Amino acid sequence: MSPRKTHILMLASFYLLPFTFSLAAQAEDWPMWGRVPERQMLTPEKNPPTAWDVEKGSNIKWTAQLGSQSYGNPIVANGVVIVGTNNEGKRDPKFVDDAGVLLIFDEQTGKLLYQRVSPKLKSGRVNDWPYQGVCATAYVEGRLLWYCTNRCEVVCLDLAPLKEGKPAKEVWVYDMMEKSGVFPHNMTACSTASWGDYIYIITGNGVDETHKNIPAPDAPSVICFEKKTGNVIWTDKSPGSRILHGEWASPAIATINGRTQVICPLGDGWIYSYDAKSGEVIWKFDSNNKDTVYPTTRNELIATPAVYGNLCYIANGQDPEHGEGPGHLWCIDITKTGDVSMELPLDAPSTGAELLAPEGQSAGRKAKPNPNSAVVWQFDRLAGVKSPKARDRMNRTISTAVVTDGLVFAPDFSGYLHCLDAKTGQHCWTYDMEAAMWGSPVVADGKVYLCDEEGDVAIFPISRTLDKEKVITHNMGSASYCSPVFANGTLYIMTREKLFAISGR
Repeated sequence: MSPRKTHILMLASFYLLPFTFSLAAQAEDWPMWGRVPERQMLTPEKNPPTAWDVEKGSNIKWTAQLGSQSYGNPIVANGVVIVGTNNEGKRDPKFVDDAGVLLIFDEQTGKLLYQRVSPKLKSGRVNDWPYQGVCATAYVEGRLLWYCTNRCEVVCLDLAPLKEGKPAKEVWVYDMMEKSGVFPHNMTACSTASWGDYIYIITGNGVDETHKNIPAPDAPSVICFEKKTGNVIWTDKSPGSRILHGEWASPAIATINGRTQVICPLGDGWIYSYDAKSGEVIWKFDSNNKDTVYPTTRNELIATPAVYGNLCYIANGQDPEHGEGPGHLWCIDITKTGDVSMELPLDAPSTGAELLAPEGQSAGRKAKPNPNSAVVWQFDRLAGVKSPKARDRMNRTISTAVVTDGLVFAPDFSGYLHCLDAKTGQHCWTYDMEAAMWGSPVVADGKVYLCDEEGDVAIFPISRTLDKEKVITHNMGSASYCSPVFANGTLYIMTREKLFAISGR
C-alpha cells in the first residue's frame, strides 16, 4: 500500500463513538440525492416543522459544526446522517490542511461518529478547487455507502463496524484519474445512482485551466460499476471533444416500458439515456437550441433530472462563477428512442457534432424541426415577451426541479422560483427570493421548502396561485448552498458551516 493511501486510511479512522446502528432502513429515510432513483425531491412523510428560531434554539433538535463550505444535501439512513464538507473544522489536529471530508453523525444526538478525510490533489484548482471539500452527496444501501471524493475517486464503505465503535471499512476505492484517465475540471461532484447490482457515476471529465483544451477526450463521462466489487461494467464517452466546461451533474434512474434507463446530463449540454445493464444509448436530447453559442447563450447541464411517470424535467445553466443569464426548462417524453431533441442541425451530417468556433467554443447553427422530438413543453420565457427581464424568463440554474400535485417547481440562479403546470408548461407564478439559489426545492406534506445564498429558508404552500402572505421565511444565519431534507420527523438544513436538525414535535 502506498504511503499516500495509508495516510488517508489513518485519517479516516480518526474520530469514532459508539452509537445505536440499524442495518434496516427506516420507512422515511433519505438514502440518496432526491430520496428515490427518479430524483423526486419529495417525501410522503407528514407534519414537517414550519416554526423554529436558530438564535433562540426553538425547535432545534441539535446542531453540528461542519467546515467552512458545504454542498449537496444530507443523507439520512440507518440511524446516521451523512454530509460532505471541507476540512476547515480541523477535527483531526494531525491533519489541518485543506481537504475534502465525509462526516457521519448520530441521527438522534448529532454526535460525530466518523470522518473520512481526502487530501487535496497536488495538481491544484484545475482538478480539485480549494476549500470546496466533498461536494458529492453520498448513497446508502443497507450497510454500504458510496460517494465521490474531491480526488476523483469512487469510494465504497461498510458502515457496520460503526456499531461497535470501529471505523467504517473501505470495501473498495476506484481512482478514476489513475485507472480511467479522467481529467476532472475543478471537482468531481456526482451523487451516486444505483440499480440492482450496479452504481453509476458521472466522472467530472472536463477542460484544462485554459478552458479551451480537453486533455482527456477519450476518457469516460459515465462509468457503471459493480457496486460490491468496484469492477467496471461499462463506460461511455459520447461528449468526447465537445465538452464545454465540466461534468458535475448526477444521473437519475427510471424504468420505462420494462426497460431501466440511466439518464445522464453530460458536458456537451446533451442528456443521454443509457440502458442500465448494457450501456446502450436509448435516446439523447440537446438541451440548447442550435443557434446558441457557448458561453453566452449555450448552456451546460449541472442540474439533476427529475423523472415523474414517463416525463423528465430538467433545466440547464452554467457554473455560477459565469454569472447570470438565460436558461431553459424542458419537459421530455422519455418513451422515445434516438435523437429526441427539439431541433436537428441543417449543416452537419450527424446529430450532436457541434461546430467549434475559432476560440474553441461551440458556434451557433441553423436548425430544422425534429419530427422525432420528445419535447412535451419548454419554458424559456413568458409567452409573448420578446425581450424578457430576469423575472420573465427561466434563468441559468444548477437546481433539480420537483414535481407534485400537477405542478413543477423550478428555482434559478437569478433568485426566482418558477411554478408551472407539469403537463402543459403553463406558467402559474414566479416568486423572487432576492438571492441566488444553488440547492433544490423539497416537498413535504403540501409544502415546498427552498434555501438560498442569504441563508433564508422559504416555505411555500403548494398552489397554482401565489399568496405571498402565506410564505413562511426563516433565516439560518449563514448562506445555504444545499437542499433541505425531511426524514423520520426531522428537517435537516445545511448552511456553509453548520447542520441543523429541526423538529417541531
